[in-house]
Amino acid sequence: MISQTRIILSWRAVTRTKAALAAACLGLLAACTSAPVVPEPVVPPQPVAKRAPRIGLALGGGAARGFAHVGVIQALEEAGIRPDYVVGTSAGSLVASLYASGRSGKQLRQLAESMEEAAFTDWTLPIFSRGVLRGEALARYVNGEVGHKLIEQMPLPLGIVATDLNSGQGVLFQRGDTGTAVRASSAVPAVFLPVKIGTHEYVDGGLVAPVPVRYAKQMGAELVIAVDISSAPEGNPAGDTMQILLQTFAIMGQSINHFGLREADVVVRPALAGVGGADFTARRRSIDAGRAAMQRLLPQLRSAIEAKTK
Repeated sequence: MISQTRIILSWRAVTRTKAALAAACLGLLAACTSAPVVPEPVVPPQPVAKRAPRIGLALGGGAARGFAHVGVIQALEEAGIRPDYVVGTSAGSLVASLYASGRSGKQLRQLAESMEEAAFTDWTLPIFSRGVLRGEALARYVNGEVGHKLIEQMPLPLGIVATDLNSGQGVLFQRGDTGTAVRASSAVPAVFLPVKIGTHEYVDGGLVAPVPVRYAKQMGAELVIAVDISSAPEGNPAGDTMQILLQTFAIMGQSINHFGLREADVVVRPALAGVGGADFTARRRSIDAGRAAMQRLLPQLRSAIEAKTK
């Protein structure tokens, strides 16, 4: 009896084992016939987009030599380089405002070549005033050419530098009437009347910043192209009142520029020997000189941009 019971239990255990093995085999078969598991694709890390530095174009003063700025802008456009900010002093403020209003280098050249000096000269009686030119005609000319846009309405951010006659401090205009700001920035003492804006009087920005490099940085520029059109004092004529004034500015500007231009990344100095500050007949030569000077420095500029791209 006991033996029979053992046989029955052994047979049941064998049966259960077979059933377990059969279930396991069926599970393996099911696994084999099911769809294979597809591993998720590994997404490579995306490269971080590099950002080029914000470029500021600082246009210096130099009266009629300022036509060279037009050539510099032409060369930059031809190279596919467009500044993010433009700031000007004196003659540079005139070109800066026209450029900021949306004109191309080609359009600026056409305007410069057709520009009449009489369009922005309005004489006054110096015996009764503090200058021989009022400057109102210059302001009207600028406002007409920029479509009466305010400084803050320009397509390209614009800065205009003048000197506070009372404090002697430089002032950066980034808002307000464009023509009035250019007039203030260009008000050479004893030539143009000081310009009253609010409660302050302003004169030529070249007294504090012949080339406004630091003001370009103040606007947000991370790389500054400085255009120096000043003339060296050596050999300049000083026979009449105007020549003496221009020579005075040249002497003073040379000292200030020595320090101010150190902050620029690229300094453009057009070859303007023999071109006087009152020489409006040499405009084409000045434009060509500015274009050639900028073209020579394009490799240096591209290297500077690459070095500051991050």
